[in-house]
Amino acid sequence: MKQKLKSILTISIFALSAGCAIAEKAVTSPVVAEKAKLYNETFNPRQKEYPNHLGFNDLHIQAIRHLRPDSHDVHDPKLQMIVHHHCKAYDDQTLICLMFHEGMKDQDKPIGFEYIITTAQYNSLPENEKKYWHYHKVEVPRAHATFPDLTAEEAAKILPAINETYGKVIYFKKPEDKFPLGEPYIMIVQDMPEQE
Repeated sequence: MKQKLKSILTISIFALSAGCAIAEKAVTSPVVAEKAKLYNETFNPRQKEYPNHLGFNDLHIQAIRHLRPDSHDVHDPKLQMIVHHHCKAYDDQTLICLMFHEGMKDQDKPIGFEYIITTAQYNSLPENEKKYWHYHKVEVPRAHATFPDLTAEEAAKILPAINETYGKVIYFKKPEDKFPLGEPYIMIVQDMPEQE
């Protein structure tokens, strides 16, 4: 019995000292797990403040000259209607923006999307494809584009990056239609009448 108690005590002391050595090693050389980047810091500066639940709530852009007018008149009301772009930025430097003509409230439905690529990506496109894309350095001022959810400082940091991109606008629904009717169409934004 005395021998058995001595063995148990020896094993306990060994286990305790080994545990302390392991714990001491863990304290002196901590293992740091690298945190995965969950958002694009350039295009989504507010991502930390509101986590991405839907996939398209990262960057909000408002712009006119994004709806096909009913006439060739420069004063056509559709040219003045604001289209809300709710964009998701991807690691390959592209963005996809769902477009809404009223906003992004609970019951608002998208009417189309804008696919955005970098200048280098645009330059790699076939020549016959390039006519569908508009250069944002030219079109952002024409569309009076704003970033309503950002501060002026945040918007100023994003604008140079946005300016060096190209967008392709694709609609699957007209704002006045209850459902998507007919065929989807590409909006050639650079061909729209210019506003003052």
